[in-house]
Amino acid sequence: MPAYASRPQTVFGDHKVTTAEIADDIRVHHPDHPRLAAILRVVGNCGVHTRYFTRPIDSPVITGRSDISARAETAFQDAVTMAERAAHAALDTAGLVAQDIDAIVTAHVTGWAVPNLDVHLVARLGLRPTVRRIALTTLACAGGAQALLRAADLVTARPGSKVLVVAAEVISTVYNHADTTIESMIYKALFGDAAAATVLTSEPSEPGIAIHDSLEYVLPDSLDRYQGRIATDGFHFDSTKKALTAADDVLPAVLDWHGAQKPDFAVIHPGSPRIISDTAAALGLTPHDSRHATDTLADEGNLGGVSVLRVLERTHAAPPADGASGIMVAFGPGFATAALRCHWQA
Repeated sequence: MPAYASRPQTVFGDHKVTTAEIADDIRVHHPDHPRLAAILRVVGNCGVHTRYFTRPIDSPVITGRSDISARAETAFQDAVTMAERAAHAALDTAGLVAQDIDAIVTAHVTGWAVPNLDVHLVARLGLRPTVRRIALTTLACAGGAQALLRAADLVTARPGSKVLVVAAEVISTVYNHADTTIESMIYKALFGDAAAATVLTSEPSEPGIAIHDSLEYVLPDSLDRYQGRIATDGFHFDSTKKALTAADDVLPAVLDWHGAQKPDFAVIHPGSPRIISDTAAALGLTPHDSRHATDTLADEGNLGGVSVLRVLERTHAAPPADGASGIMVAFGPGFATAALRCHWQA
């Protein structure tokens, strides 16, 4: 029995930041960096033109002038605010109210909070006290696909259930002037802040994807490829050179699971231009087929776990044909991937 997802609704940070502004900020804070020219070149070629932060680029929580406690608290509260707005919009889109929701699955990793996003949204949205909850807190870029996967499991296990999925990330938290490697400079330009939400049901209520099957895969011996780090000067996101091929390294497992038949459409995590192009090529798809991921990366950046929901929202604007076969693929630290096999329900 498939699980049907309503059209996702995305909310972005309030402050639009261009790549030119990022480059200027790097020049100001790292004027003597020995590889400044190379850094500015790769930043300009990262595939992102604009992204949105919840706070201005010169605010204390972005520049690092505030302590880590203030940075974490601000980021989490900003995430909750965006998540609440996205959830209300998703409920309206699905024609539901908070009391209709039987379960909530959240994906959130930026900042730090106990209790986490799920419990905060129970209160903010007015969900029933008995609502079932799954809080995914360490999945980062794979979080949105993993949340859909878990929500589909809940719907399949309890037909008739209505499951709210909410992902929220304030990745500007890791915009840290103490990080000076080329990789960290790319992350300054790559990431944006956003939240997105959708509702999964056992019966279709509007056009969207119908989820049939899923894959979870952890690449062996890959713990060092991406990792978050907390230090006295704030949050950091680190990676090694092996991270460049991480998505390619897990794609054989995805293809083995999916089978040889080329999908009609794909929802690909916009982690970078290479991740998008390599994944599309492996699936036998063209750059036109992956345009929603490319456009998301260009206009809003890599939104972490929110990304695939945003790409899916864009897919609704130019939907596939009724019954078209599709796949969603997202990658995240671990190194891990989550994938969904689906079709388009018109």
